[in-house]
Amino acid sequence: MTLVTARNLRKTYDAGEIQVEAIRGATFTIEPASFVSFVGPSGSGKSTLLNMIGCLDPPTGGTLTVAGQDVSLLDAKEAAKFRGKHIGFIFQDFNLIPVLTVFENIEYPLQMVQNWPAKERQGRVGKLLAAVGMQDQAHKYPNQISGGQKQRVAVARALVTQAELVLADEPTANLDRDTALRIITLMKEMRDEFGTTFIFSTHDPKIVRNAETVLSVEDGVVFTASDEGGSDV
Repeated sequence: MTLVTARNLRKTYDAGEIQVEAIRGATFTIEPASFVSFVGPSGSGKSTLLNMIGCLDPPTGGTLTVAGQDVSLLDAKEAAKFRGKHIGFIFQDFNLIPVLTVFENIEYPLQMVQNWPAKERQGRVGKLLAAVGMQDQAHKYPNQISGGQKQRVAVARALVTQAELVLADEPTANLDRDTALRIITLMKEMRDEFGTTFIFSTHDPKIVRNAETVLSVEDGVVFTASDEGGSDV
């Protein structure tokens, strides 16, 4: 079973008296445990696609199935519940909560979204801290760690709920080249270990070269640019 299936997917926004077609009839599939990049110029529709796949913004037309669920049929409450169970997010500006420690930032989705018992939360967070190499930073705050370490924490937080799908919007944009390559390697290792699918919206050629599937987005139209990525790490 495919993890994401879009059929004639459309998204239209009202801009005053005119309508803007952000996505125009996109059809594509994404397999489980894959590394996928949406590429294209700014304003092409990449972030709109991520927002629809992530159940943050409903489609205007067509169908969009994620993890067996037609998400176009979900209301806001159902979409939030579905997100919390199936989808993790990684942002270019990390989006860590400054008043929480590294441990608490990773724990947050388990406590606030999925309401895991404390003992189970601690065990799960400990496993993810070890997986991203941040055990010795667990009690530090975001302003006490580097940009690369913040992105490691963001990766762990995205995976802590055992999400099947992680959506990453320009996750290496604020990182230097060496740190970006280490984060890409880490995400591929997480994919291999946990079977998680990663979908990126990116301009970064380092991510594109490491993607197994590249979907090019131009003026709201999606087509396959490459079925096989190379390797930069």
